[in-house]
Amino acid sequence: MSLHTVLPVDSVSIERFRLLVDSVVDYGIFMLDPDGHVVSWNAGATRIKGYVADEVIGRHFSMFYTDEARATGWPQQELAFAKKRGRFEDEGWRVRKDGSRFWANVVITSLTDPDGTHAGFAKVTRDLTERRRQEQALRESEERLRLMVEGVQDYAIFMLDPEGIIQSWNTGAQILKGYTASEAIGRHFRMFYRPEELALGMPENELRTALEKGRAEEEGWRVRKDGTRFWANVVITAIRDAEGQLRGFAKITRDMSERRRLEELERSSRRMNEFLAMLAHELRNPLAPIRNAVTVLQLEPAPSPVVKNSREMIDRQLTHMTRLVDDLLDVGRLTTGKIRLKKETVLYNQVLSRAAEAMRPMMDARHHTFSSELPQDDIYVDADSIRLTQVIQNLLTNAAKYTPAGGRITLRCWAEGSQVWTEVSDTGLGLTRTAIQEIFELFSQGDMQSAAKESGLGIGLTLAKSLVEMHGGVLSADSEGPDRGSRFRFSIPGATAGKPVAADEPSKKFLVVDDNRDAADSLAEVLRLLGHSAKVAYNGPDALEIAKTYRADAALVDIGMPGMNGFEVASELRSLPRGPGMLIAAITGYGHEDDRNRTLAGGFDCHLVKPVDFPALEDLIQRLD
Repeated sequence: MSLHTVLPVDSVSIERFRLLVDSVVDYGIFMLDPDGHVVSWNAGATRIKGYVADEVIGRHFSMFYTDEARATGWPQQELAFAKKRGRFEDEGWRVRKDGSRFWANVVITSLTDPDGTHAGFAKVTRDLTERRRQEQALRESEERLRLMVEGVQDYAIFMLDPEGIIQSWNTGAQILKGYTASEAIGRHFRMFYRPEELALGMPENELRTALEKGRAEEEGWRVRKDGTRFWANVVITAIRDAEGQLRGFAKITRDMSERRRLEELERSSRRMNEFLAMLAHELRNPLAPIRNAVTVLQLEPAPSPVVKNSREMIDRQLTHMTRLVDDLLDVGRLTTGKIRLKKETVLYNQVLSRAAEAMRPMMDARHHTFSSELPQDDIYVDADSIRLTQVIQNLLTNAAKYTPAGGRITLRCWAEGSQVWTEVSDTGLGLTRTAIQEIFELFSQGDMQSAAKESGLGIGLTLAKSLVEMHGGVLSADSEGPDRGSRFRFSIPGATAGKPVAADEPSKKFLVVDDNRDAADSLAEVLRLLGHSAKVAYNGPDALEIAKTYRADAALVDIGMPGMNGFEVASELRSLPRGPGMLIAAITGYGHEDDRNRTLAGGFDCHLVKPVDFPALEDLIQRLD
């Protein structure tokens, strides 16, 4: 068949048309006779199928189909459809000369002569392999995304149409909100809001914000299917197509109830710590003059037996009360991670002796037999001596509380290599296996507490364990059972043997500044009894007048004085001729790490917490040597 039988045009037009068809390379364009044999072949057909014209003209076009398609007679069916309908379009696999397959878009058009006689077919083939690959990749990507979204369990992820109707529903949404997909899809997302929020138009406002800004984020209460509430973080994103038309909204909801609960607990804990700090400050103010007065009584020679017994009773109870105040503060610092160690090289033998002496009155009052087995050689450790003293005192206090009158308490210490071990044992009520596992938990007092009829906060052992671990050590408890005593043992790494350096304590001059007259007078009296000179001022201006003529080596200044506070006094003292060389110590009821940092930043050399105890006072005096 020739072209002029298809199109009734002149020979020039036919030639131009032939040249046009032959030059097309992106489409395979060829003609078939009524039986399907190839009668023409263009350059595009050669490029796509790999055959030149001589190899295909005269052959049946089924040669381009797969064996499966030929077996079903599909090529003949295509021609039949095209003849019947005038045109047939299909996509499917076709075969090149080299046997490789490609995905083809095929259009077969039935041709007729001017007299209406069927003249054959025009067949146009386009290679769509790359497009199909991209579409397949896109479908697979979308499928992976769909499976991923549906499989997410920690987030509720679903789509809304432009009106807010739910269009999709993932596993996380079902877990979080309690609705199945069939219960949620097709309903408005208003179903998740409380009545008061619906009355305010919150769902519509969120969609409006997402529409205007592209994204809306909000936190608030949402309602599950069973009516329970949860605190949700909600992000709504407007979804637009390539032309910018709104297709709907993506909504992601996360259950933040646990985070909110923790935040509330943190706020509550912070308020409690602030209250405890204030309470401790208010308690320490009256404790300071009482402690100083007791110290004066202890330094008074030859008191009467009645005065001596009363003095020792007051001292024991005062020590217990001071420890309770310190424990209250420390538990707040422990739970918020604000306990900080101030490590230095300390003589551990001295730490042990101080702790034992501090607790001896309590043990004597309970008629305990106390013995200590301490190393003969001096042992030095890199540690916070105040905190280690606290650990040992807490262990001795625990032993005294749960050991009946007449029982024995033993403090032992020994070195093993670079580890120094300390053990407190008693013949008291002992511990069950359950108690051993729980004894170091906060506010736990063990299952022997009721039998001992002892009160307490249940935080001493918790603090001891935490402080030991902060030093890199380990604290453990052991017992052979009820009524067979208990044993607490801990280790501290980095111990070294050495000799202490002895030094005499020369007399020093002190200036005590405190608007609490009892606290100022009693502290000054303690310093005088220790062989030092001390003068007292009850306000800032008087202190500055005294300092002009009294060349003090150190000034102990209360921070919270009216009129002229301690920071202002310290600043003025520094400006005096003697000021740069003077040691200025802050005295306050606040003992938090932040308070210490504030006083040091405010010009003080050290921070003493009321009531000032002997070890802290001795350390201050030693700094003046």
